[in-house]
Amino acid sequence: RSVCDYFFEAQERASEAENVPPVIPTPHHYLLSVYRHKIFFVAVIQSEVPPLFVIEFLHRVVDTFQDYFGVCSEVMIKDNVVVVYEVLEEMLDNGFPLATESNILKELIKPPTILRTVVNTITGSTNVGDQLPTGQLSVVPWRRTGVKYTNNEAYFDVIEEIDAIIDKSGSTITAEIQGVIDACVKLTGMPDLTLSFMNPRLLDDVSFHPCVRFKRWESERILSFIPPDGNFRLLSYHVSAQNLVAIPVYVKHNISFRDSSSLGRFEITVGPKQTMGKTVEGVMVTSQMPKSVLNMTLTPSQGTHIFDPVTKLLSWDVGKINPQKLPSLRGSVSLQAGTSKPDENPTINLQFKIQQLAISGLKVNRLDMYGEKYKPFKGIKYMTKAGKFQVRT
Repeated sequence: RSVCDYFFEAQERASEAENVPPVIPTPHHYLLSVYRHKIFFVAVIQSEVPPLFVIEFLHRVVDTFQDYFGVCSEVMIKDNVVVVYEVLEEMLDNGFPLATESNILKELIKPPTILRTVVNTITGSTNVGDQLPTGQLSVVPWRRTGVKYTNNEAYFDVIEEIDAIIDKSGSTITAEIQGVIDACVKLTGMPDLTLSFMNPRLLDDVSFHPCVRFKRWESERILSFIPPDGNFRLLSYHVSAQNLVAIPVYVKHNISFRDSSSLGRFEITVGPKQTMGKTVEGVMVTSQMPKSVLNMTLTPSQGTHIFDPVTKLLSWDVGKINPQKLPSLRGSVSLQAGTSKPDENPTINLQFKIQQLAISGLKVNRLDMYGEKYKPFKGIKYMTKAGKFQVRT
């Protein structure tokens, strides 16, 4: 516990959970932490190691818990504390990461189900498997041997998150795309897949699953791999502002406060831009209003809005954008009497989703399978969503 005290001190000093430093040196240890699902995951290190190695491992732990329990929350971890310990025991061996592949772990320690928990309670048995996973003994440690499926299918999801800051006049200050390709592969035997892109040059900063043959990617820009069984992240990539990231939505705003009066105006309109004709949906607009705002009287042309007078947070749930009739929210703002007008206008935060579009323009060219005789069913889906998307007013 004395080790944790250093972490709790840092937590008290930080105004928000995100501001706790990821690496905290103490007299005898280093504390490395990640913050996800409103929980801190902290690793205690006795000797110097590359910090990113540990942080990556902690992220793997969180992903594994999410995979095992469906959600990763404090309640879930407390309810499944035995499985949590068993999984950690396999993931870390004597302080070194050992098995971090979800499907290998599931062979070692079966995920908890209600039925299994009941049986274990009655018979006193555990979730630990009887034999070593077959994958651990083969050349392909991430795949079990002897996999059989009646329907052979491989699905790939290209998901891109766009982070952007747009200034008052609508020009882009920064914009970048964080992308991932998640796969769900249920194929019999030992298939060997190759995935090629129409425009692989877009991907400048790529991180691969260990199954990808890196030499082939370097020379031909083709992904060649024997896939793990089930769900896995094939690669994550980053497209930076050098390639001029397309911005899929725009916000027209007119927010003004007068010096002498205790009233202000508030008008915003959201519209699509560079979406290749795809619908922008799940749009949510939030804005943190200045402290001196008492209330807001607004009328949305679609969706619903809430203004919380205590936290001063305005949320507008827009839904889908119809390009023929753009959604708008307008009305008046009442301020505290006698206070000077707010120094700066509020920033507007946007959330949105666009199905069947990768905003970077990345397109999969083809997916081929070698090494097995059957014809698999193949599917590829694209999605773009907002990460941290801010419009300054």
